[in-house]
Amino acid sequence: MIPRPFAYHAPETIPAAIALLSDYGDLAKILAGGHSLLPMMKLRFAAPEHLIDLGRIKELRGIDMAGDEIRIGAMTTERDIVASSLLAEHLPLLVETARQIADPQVRSKGTIGGDVAHGDPGNDHPAVMLALGAHLVLVGPGGERIVPASEFFLGTYATAIEPDEVMTQIRIMRPPAGSGSCYAKLKRKTGDYATAAAAVVLRMENGRCAAVSIGLTNVAPTAIRAEAAEAALLGRALDDAAIAEAGRLASEGCEPAADLRGDEEYKRAMAGQMVQRALRTALSRCTG
Repeated sequence: MIPRPFAYHAPETIPAAIALLSDYGDLAKILAGGHSLLPMMKLRFAAPEHLIDLGRIKELRGIDMAGDEIRIGAMTTERDIVASSLLAEHLPLLVETARQIADPQVRSKGTIGGDVAHGDPGNDHPAVMLALGAHLVLVGPGGERIVPASEFFLGTYATAIEPDEVMTQIRIMRPPAGSGSCYAKLKRKTGDYATAAAAVVLRMENGRCAAVSIGLTNVAPTAIRAEAAEAALLGRALDDAAIAEAGRLASEGCEPAADLRGDEEYKRAMAGQMVQRALRTALSRCTG
């Protein structure tokens, strides 16, 4: 199918984009990479009368550091994340995640901000944002506000972004030295959404878990933290029993929806397996 007719806008500044959103309200949609919105428009699941393309706003791209905080423009592409030496050194979890998203053609246009802002529980970055304790910068007519990832994902395709706001940046504190991380993703084929996936950030001290965060992909209406599994690991050595228990607790906290990738029982089981796999890999990458 083809989408319904719409007006196309390509602002070159953030204020211009916000003005358009304020003018057109619910009749407008933001276009980032387009890999989620355009298929929905073609199927007429979405029918905006105005499409606001952020691709010409240069200040929405780029990766840099301010002290220990890494700042990523919302329109930075997955390809740029994969190629970033700064992220490879200080935030390798993002690089590992981006490499597992779709294929090179999609990664060349798809953006990290679009992936996060779409609110799809099957997208990969939301769980990683939770695991990393990211903060999302939103700008609207009333100015700038910063929302922690833990308060951003409200439901399937529902986020804390107001209709007249633009996500401009993602801010993440660099994990402490010696930390290890992993994004373990089960999928049917290259380029597919995850059947289940787990993002883990881990820090060990004296052979015991000093800090851990676990984000889960596509096993609930939104990306979620496996808080029971995290609590069970703190202060413990990460032996086989502890890792197996964390996997069990994570799977029990899931609320997956059955689809062509599997039924609910299978998805819960695979979430637990991905948590175990990610924990083992993250542990092997810890240097503290």
